[in-house]
Amino acid sequence: MTNMKTLIVMMCMTGLSPIACAQSATPPRITASEAKNHSGETVTVCGKVVDTKIAKNGIAGHGKPVSFDLDQPEPNPVFYFVTFGAQPGGPEEAIAAYQGKRVCVTGKINMLATTPLIMAADRSQIKPQAEDK
Repeated sequence: MTNMKTLIVMMCMTGLSPIACAQSATPPRITASEAKNHSGETVTVCGKVVDTKIAKNGIAGHGKPVSFDLDQPEPNPVFYFVTFGAQPGGPEEAIAAYQGKRVCVTGKINMLATTPLIMAADRSQIKPQAEDK
């Protein structure tokens, strides 16, 4: 009976080991200027927020989206991400949280015209970084 239990446990462990090993790897970290070469990939893009824009219209359940340019502002942005402000502060709260700071944002890169972007509806995708001294 003990041999049978051991055999069953070994088969379960062998069957579950591929699932345990299939844990997703940490997305690669890239700069804002490298983002254009990674369209469709899930990456972490890091840079300094240099400009922000609040959309005129909101999205139901989220409010007004805010765009954050990293490293280079309009009219020639190299990368931006879009997120929403937390209630009740709205867009101004999001701007205060990231304006002028170094951040890393993780997500799938999409292209809008020629500018890469990440839609970060979940603010946990955005991590402020310590400033270099």
